[in-house]
Amino acid sequence: MLALPIVTGVGGFLPSLFVYFLCWIFMTVTGLYLLELCLRMPPNSNIISIASHYLGRGGKVLAWILYLFLFYSLSIAYISVGGNLISSFLEIAPWAGSLLFMLIFSAVVYCGASAVDRINVIVMAGLIVSYLFFVGIGFENVNLSFLKHMDFPAAFLGLPVIFTSFSYQGTVPSLVTYLNRNKRNLRLAIIFGTTAVFLVYVLWEFLILGIVPVEGAHGLMEAKAKGMTAIDPLKYHANVPAVYQTGQFFSFFAITTSFLGVTLGLFDFLCDGLSISKKGWNKLLLWAITFLPPTFIAITNPGIFLVALGYAGGIGCALLLGFLPTLMIWLAKHKIGGHKKLEVLPAPKYFLILLFLFVLLELIIEGIQEIARFS
Repeated sequence: MLALPIVTGVGGFLPSLFVYFLCWIFMTVTGLYLLELCLRMPPNSNIISIASHYLGRGGKVLAWILYLFLFYSLSIAYISVGGNLISSFLEIAPWAGSLLFMLIFSAVVYCGASAVDRINVIVMAGLIVSYLFFVGIGFENVNLSFLKHMDFPAAFLGLPVIFTSFSYQGTVPSLVTYLNRNKRNLRLAIIFGTTAVFLVYVLWEFLILGIVPVEGAHGLMEAKAKGMTAIDPLKYHANVPAVYQTGQFFSFFAITTSFLGVTLGLFDFLCDGLSISKKGWNKLLLWAITFLPPTFIAITNPGIFLVALGYAGGIGCALLLGFLPTLMIWLAKHKIGGHKKLEVLPAPKYFLILLFLFVLLELIIEGIQEIARFS
């Protein structure tokens, strides 16, 4: 969310909304397809076991690699920007801020899901309050002329990060268990959940793009080039200082709750996948495997926030949460057990082909940006 206006701002408000809409539809549909796959599997099946069932050992290995790639990329991004926030608050070096951010909140994850739950309630409350306050005072600073800029091709360059922002499919297996495999409630949870996020993003985009100009000093283009978040340029363009200050609090809460959720998932995934117990030195080993690699990369590569999110969405989300569910639902309908009618959402061949093409488009865009970055 902190990166969205930066990577889409060059495209303009209306083109960005069009790309948001496409990603919203795509991610909702692939989530519903993953729900279908979960309901066809035994209880407590996860993405890895589903991939193993439909794609064999090769699919299981691919899902493993993509899962680790996605969650490590997200961890790098969160540690990077979380460290920048800590360093600005305490006026310390960015590397020290990243290390401090990791040490404080990795300790919460180390203590277990119950500790994360308690802290996350507080952080989520701060996130919601700061967002609502930001919206309330932000409208006074909106310049409608900034929203007239349009460049559709440039807006599509934000696809990798938008993919990441709409990704949630990894929680679908847990949701299936939590809602007792109730198909109707699960379908409604996915549809209304993604729709609510879409509307929150639209309002956020309206505010940031209406306050910060695309070009010029401290504009969106400059912020993108420097790997900044959407909050950083506000200090130069918001007429009310409280807008930037509230944005800083929102950034901290947003990054913290995301970091806790992602790293807890990664911690538990490694525990199960590597068959390492959460006791004694083994638990400390799990902590090291989970947190030290992304922290090292974040510290040695300052400003990697947008790049890491691009990798996460451009490769991890696109393949793990977009391509694999579509491929497996194709097999479920047309190959394996094809006689069974899909109960959650129809999957005609032409529609599945469109989904495959959308993933391909996203991968091409990420590839183009990588070539440009190293050229």
